[in-house]
Amino acid sequence: MLKTDIDKGISGEESDIDARKNAFGANTYPRKKGRSFLAFVWDACKDLTLIILMVAAAVSLALGIYTEGIKEGWYDGASIGFAVLLVIFVTATSDYKQSLQFQNLNEEKQNIQLEVVRGGRRIKVSIFDLVVGDVVPLKIGDQVPADGVLISGHSFSIDESSMTGESKIVNKDQKSPFMMSGCKVADGYGTMLVTAVGINTEWGLLMASISEDSGEETPLQVRLNGVATFIGIIGLSVAVAVLVVLLARYFTGHTYNPDGSPQYVKGKMGVGETIRGVVKIFTVAVTIVVVAVPEGLPLAVTLTLAFSMRKMMRDKALVRRLSACETMGSATTICSDKTGTLTLNQMTVVEAYFGGEKMDPPDNTQKLSAAVSTMIIEGIAQNTSGSIFEPEGGQAPEVTGSPTEKAILSWGLQLGMKFSETRSKSSILQVFPFNSEKKRGGVAVQGDSEVHVYWKGAAELILESCTSWIDKDGSKQSMTPEKVGEFKKFIEDMAVASLRCVAFAYRPCEMSDVPKEDQRADWVLPEDNLIMLGIVGIKDPCRPGVQDSIRLCAAAGIKVRMVTGDNLQTARAIALECGILTDPNVSEPTIIEGKTFRELSDLEREEVADKISVMGRSSPNDKLLLVKALRNRGHVVAVTGDGTNDAPALHEADIGLSMGIQGTEVAKESSDIIILDDNFATLVRVVRWGRSVYANIQKFIQFQLTVNVAALIINVVSAVSSGDVPLNAVQLLWVNLIMDTLGALALATEPPNNHLMQRPPVGRREPLITNIMWRNLLIMAFYQVAILLTLTFKGLTLLRLEHDNPAHAEILKNTFIFNTFVLCQVFSEFNARKPDELNIFKGIAGNKLFIAIIAITVVLQVLIIEFLGKFTTTVRLSWQLWLVSIGLAFVSWPLALVGKLIPVPDRPFLDMFTCCCPGKKEGMFHIACFL
Repeated sequence: MLKTDIDKGISGEESDIDARKNAFGANTYPRKKGRSFLAFVWDACKDLTLIILMVAAAVSLALGIYTEGIKEGWYDGASIGFAVLLVIFVTATSDYKQSLQFQNLNEEKQNIQLEVVRGGRRIKVSIFDLVVGDVVPLKIGDQVPADGVLISGHSFSIDESSMTGESKIVNKDQKSPFMMSGCKVADGYGTMLVTAVGINTEWGLLMASISEDSGEETPLQVRLNGVATFIGIIGLSVAVAVLVVLLARYFTGHTYNPDGSPQYVKGKMGVGETIRGVVKIFTVAVTIVVVAVPEGLPLAVTLTLAFSMRKMMRDKALVRRLSACETMGSATTICSDKTGTLTLNQMTVVEAYFGGEKMDPPDNTQKLSAAVSTMIIEGIAQNTSGSIFEPEGGQAPEVTGSPTEKAILSWGLQLGMKFSETRSKSSILQVFPFNSEKKRGGVAVQGDSEVHVYWKGAAELILESCTSWIDKDGSKQSMTPEKVGEFKKFIEDMAVASLRCVAFAYRPCEMSDVPKEDQRADWVLPEDNLIMLGIVGIKDPCRPGVQDSIRLCAAAGIKVRMVTGDNLQTARAIALECGILTDPNVSEPTIIEGKTFRELSDLEREEVADKISVMGRSSPNDKLLLVKALRNRGHVVAVTGDGTNDAPALHEADIGLSMGIQGTEVAKESSDIIILDDNFATLVRVVRWGRSVYANIQKFIQFQLTVNVAALIINVVSAVSSGDVPLNAVQLLWVNLIMDTLGALALATEPPNNHLMQRPPVGRREPLITNIMWRNLLIMAFYQVAILLTLTFKGLTLLRLEHDNPAHAEILKNTFIFNTFVLCQVFSEFNARKPDELNIFKGIAGNKLFIAIIAITVVLQVLIIEFLGKFTTTVRLSWQLWLVSIGLAFVSWPLALVGKLIPVPDRPFLDMFTCCCPGKKEGMFHIACFL
C-alpha cells in the first residue's frame, strides 16, 4: 500500500517525496509560538524603579504645565518619560533578540541526522525530511525517528520509557513489531518501515502540546543576580539617605536657587510649587537607585552566553546546556576518546595475518586455500552492522557503517567479496551485536548443511577464547603455547605501529545445538573453543594539529587524558604520536589498563586517578569510575563519549561532550555540548569560549562598578553638602543606558584570544571580582570622583564663570561635569577590555561591535549636549570646553596604565578586611567592613 521496496526503500525522487508529504504530512510538528516583542516590553515595564520614575514623570509633567504653562512646563516630565521609555525599549529589544537566538539553537538541537535507504543506497537525511514509506536502519543508541513497524531485526529491543513512563526494555520481533517515535534502541540492530510522521505520531502529539523552555539560569547568572541584589540594597539605602537629607534641607530653607535665594520659603510657596520641588528631589533619589542597581549584570551574562553559543556553533560545537559554556572555562582535565577525536576516524586495513602467515599486501589471498578465503569473506559479510551498495553500471561500491566496519568491509571488497551475493548464500539465525563491555560481536549463520558462529573483536580477547587455528590450507591446528606467543607477538608489533588489532574466529555448530525458531531469542552464542581465522591491523592516523591543541591545553593548566578501548600498546603509540605522553618508557599508573583500575579500592582509585595519562582496554564503566575519582580530587572534568554506554560518564562529568558524527542519540542527550565534527581541536576552542564567557563578565563588572561607585559618591556628597546634585534624573538615565545595555553589548561580545589559554583554569570558588579588578576599579573610580567633585565645588572658578549669569553658569558647570563623566566612561570601557594587559587596543580591530558602540555613545553624547539641551537640562559647550572635557577623560587612560604596574597580593582583596570582624568569614561582612 505504501509503494515501498523493503530492501531498496522508496525511490528518493523529489516528486515521490513531495507526494508522500502531501498525503501523510511532514515529520515536523507545530511549535508553540515564542514570546512576542510586546511581551518583553511589558516585562521591562514591570521594573519597580522604572514604574516609580514614570509616575514621577507624569506628576512632573502635570505640575510643570500647571505652573509654567504648556509651552515651557512639559520639558522636565517629558524628558524623564522619554528616557525611561528608551531604557525600556532598548532592554526589551536586547532580550527579544536573545530569545530568538536560543529558539534557533533549540531547533538545531532537534535536527537529528539519520540514515535511510532510498533507491537501494543508504543516505543521511535530516529527521525533518523523513517521509512515510521510508526504510530506516536502526542500531543501538539510535532514536526511533517516527512511528513504524519492524521489517527485520536481530536482538532488537527498545526503551519505551519516554512514551510509557516505565523503564522496561521491550523486545521487538514479528509478533511485536510496532515502534513509537521518540523511543531509543536499547540493543541490537534492525530496519523499520515508517508508517506515520510528525503530528500523526504519538511523540508529535506530545511535543506539540509542550513548549521548549530556554529559561535556564546558569550558576554564574544566579551568582550575579545575588551580587546585583546586594548592590541594589546598598544603592537603595544611599538613595533613602539622600532623600531624607534633600527633603530636610529643602523644607528648612537650606536649598538655594542659582541666584542665592532659598528654593522654599515657609508660608510664601504655593502647593503646586512645593509639590514640584518635592517631586524633583524624589526623582533624583529614585534615579540614584536606577544607577546603583546593576541590572546589566544578568543581561551581560545572557548576551555573552548567546554570543558565545552562536560563535561556538560556527566553530562546530552545539551547546545543549547553557551552564556548560561557563563550566568549560574552569575545566582542569579532559578525558578524551581516541578514535575519531584524537584520530581522523579514516580507517584502513594495512596489515593482515591469516593462515599462520603475514599477508603482503594485506589483500593478497593467493597463499590461502579457497575454503579459508570463503570463510573469511562469509565472516566479514554476515558479521557486520555496515552495508555495501553495489550500483549498476560498474561504478565503485558505496560502503556505509561505523569507521571500523567500513575499513573491514572495504578490505573484504579487495579480497573479492560480493556483498549481496555472499549474504544471500546463508541465512542469519542469531546475532550478538558488538558490545563495548565485551569488545566483540558475533553472528550464527546457516549455510547449505552446517551452522557457523563467527566472532570478531579485540584481538587479545578473541585469542584467549581460541583453542585452535586454521592454517593456509584450511587444516585445523591446535593452539600451542608457541603459537599463542606468535599471535601475541604479531598483535604487539601491530600495536606498537599504532594499529587497531581486530581478530576473526569461528566455531562450527551442530544443528541439534541450535534452539528452535520460537526459542531462539534467548539463545546465547557460544564464545569458547573458537578457531582463530586471523588478525587485521587497522590504521587510523592522528588528526593534524592535535599535538598543538594538546600543547595549548598543557599551557592552559588542563591535563588531557586518553581513555580508549584499544590495547595498551596501541594506546601508548597513539598517545606518543599525539603528545599526551612524551616518554615511551612510562609505566603504571601513568598508563594503566581499565581492568587494573577497576579492581582498585575507591581510595586507591582517587590516589591513582591524578597520575593517569592513558587508560587502555577501558570499558564505559571504567571511564565513569575515572570521572568520579577525578571529581572527588577536586577536578573540573570534561569527558567525551559517543556510545550509549558512555551516557553515565557524560552525565557524571562536569561537562559531557558527545560526538556529532559517531555519537548515538542516547550519548547526545546525556551530554552538555555536541562536538559536531568529532575533532579534539574543536574541544579546545570550546575551552577558549568558556574562559571568554567568564573573562567578558569580569570586564563588564569592572566597568559597571567603576561607574556605580563614581556616580553614587558624586551625587551623595553633592546632595549632602549643597542640597543639589550635578547629575539630574535624565542624565543619570542616559549614563544607566550606556552602562547597562550598551556597555554589556560592547564588553560581553569580546571574542576569545590566545592570552586566555596562557593562564590557569578559573577555580570553582574563585571570587568574581579579582584583586586586579579591584585595583583597576578603585584607581578609575578615585580619579573620576576627584575631578568631578573638584568641578562640583570649584567649577565656577576653574571654568571662569564667576561673572556669568548665576543660573546659566550653574547649568554650564553641570553640563561640563555630565559631559566629562560620560567621556570618562568611554575611556573606562577601553580599560575594561584588557584588565591585566598594558596594551588595551590589542585586537580591537577584530571587535567591530565594540568600535560601533563606542562611536554610537560618543555621537549620541554630542547630540544630547548640542541639540537636546531642553530635555536634559544642558547647554551647548564651546569647543575649548569640549577639548578640556576630552582631556580630563583621556588622563584616566595613562593613569590606568600606571595603575596596572602596581603589584597586587594573591590574597582575595576583601579578606584583608576580616580584621574588623574576626571569625566572620561571610562575604557580606567583608563588603560592609570595606564600605
